[in-house]
Amino acid sequence: MTERPANAHQAHLLRLLRDHGPQSRARLGEQVDLSRSRLAVEVDRLLETGLVAADGLAASRGGRRSHNVRLAPGLRFLGVDIGATSVDVAVTNAELEVLGHLNRPMDVREGPVAVFEHVLDLAAELRKSGLADGFDGAGVGVPGPVSFPEGVPVAPPIMPGWDGFPVREVLGQELGCPVMVDNDVNLMAMGERHAGVARSVTDFLCVKIGTGIGCGIVAGGEVHRGVTGSAGDIGHIQAVPGGRPCTCGNRGCLEAHFGGAALARDATEAAQQGLSADLAARLAAKGTLTGVDVAAAAAAGDAIALDLIRAGGTHVGQVIAGLVSFFNPGLVVIGGGVTGLGHTLLAAIRTQVYRQSLPLATGNLPIVLGELGHDAGVIGAARLISDHLFSPA
Repeated sequence: MTERPANAHQAHLLRLLRDHGPQSRARLGEQVDLSRSRLAVEVDRLLETGLVAADGLAASRGGRRSHNVRLAPGLRFLGVDIGATSVDVAVTNAELEVLGHLNRPMDVREGPVAVFEHVLDLAAELRKSGLADGFDGAGVGVPGPVSFPEGVPVAPPIMPGWDGFPVREVLGQELGCPVMVDNDVNLMAMGERHAGVARSVTDFLCVKIGTGIGCGIVAGGEVHRGVTGSAGDIGHIQAVPGGRPCTCGNRGCLEAHFGGAALARDATEAAQQGLSADLAARLAAKGTLTGVDVAAAAAAGDAIALDLIRAGGTHVGQVIAGLVSFFNPGLVVIGGGVTGLGHTLLAAIRTQVYRQSLPLATGNLPIVLGELGHDAGVIGAARLISDHLFSPA
């Protein structure tokens, strides 16, 4: 992709076609503040650039039939969602439909060079499969604070060796295309906004509970990143005064008391102390426990596993209750790997939020699980780069 929209009108048209698919010129005219002749000029210019393509005649609405246009069918975006323990890489078309999606276990603590070897391997596999000859742009999510203008992680607590690493520059050189970088939970929020449970909501919170905990804040349909990119870092809000030490250097942080790492630690302690026969058996068989094991034990009716989930959900709910009172969102989405704990976790979160926040804020507030799973992050990453490319140069 070498062309960019020449003005805000063209950018608006490109985003309409991305978000709503192929449309007739007449339908586009109903959504933009342009005269019919000016609209025709801008669409024709986009056709000349190759960013959009003709797509046949539209259905008759009476009178002369309009022509459909769509985003160029050959455009390909790469979405990369780097988590603490795995990486997801997907290729999408210009409408952000996932054409291929690969996942690989890895440890983000291996450092950026090793992690990006995994990313480039997976991108090469997607190219070899015939889904893309190359990529017109790539979006990347990382599990830590990001200085958005520079595209670099900033002092990420669970990512040793990543502080200040030029992710955008390095990956852009390797892939040969523009790259944008953001925090992973912001991309999850963008994915759910584009194609998931938050499609019709402009003000919402998206809480990701994985190895750590973060929150994407969407206000007026746009992600709020804060002045330095650290908005939504709720994993380091104090949940238990004087509580456990956290990786950030403080004590009692939400992330230190719940999330994938904390849950695995608590489950292991319960198994070793003989409090749960189910968890003890799983520990003996595997040597380690994860949130998946706790979910399976809870599904089998293990009381200790259920207690761990409820306690964690209570801590998360307490923090979210404060956010709800402050932000007054229209929706709270819960996503991330620990959502495999399901409705036991969701019920504990809901109980705390509805109990602690004022009725005016919670009277019509849905608190729901995300719809997209692993696709949320990669769709959000593809949307991130498309937002950049579908803006005037």
